[in-house]
Amino acid sequence: MNVFGERLKELRGNLSLEDLANKLNSKYETNISKSMLSRYENGADPKMENVRVIADYFKVTADYLLGINNDKVVPFNPQLNEKDEKDIQKELQKMIDGLEGKNGYAAFDGNTLEGLDEEDKELLISSLENSLRLAKRLAKQKFTPKKHRD
Repeated sequence: MNVFGERLKELRGNLSLEDLANKLNSKYETNISKSMLSRYENGADPKMENVRVIADYFKVTADYLLGINNDKVVPFNPQLNEKDEKDIQKELQKMIDGLEGKNGYAAFDGNTLEGLDEEDKELLISSLENSLRLAKRLAKQKFTPKKHRD
């Protein structure tokens, strides 16, 4: 038995191969049969698509299933909702306003926003927006209680 097969069998526990196949096929609209799962447990190499489906079903990483590492935990990756998007756009506009005009409180490479060419202006705004998105996701990751994480 290979590592994938061993870990699949461990995760499956008392769940029969037939029940697991039915659950995978109904939840993910796949075509994984009982006999295919049995072959995996007995050493056959799985398709990557099936590895991802099985990993998602058991809430483990594909790397864990394949024996690449022993970290089962899928990292919490919070998604941004509509309110988060509005907050990001509002904060981005404040930053842009602060960079505009001679009285701008900030400068980029010694220039206000008007002193930049269009390409640099777009790059700066895109960078600021990406930074705001990352900061929002990290804050949600840090402050979301474990019981509310998927």
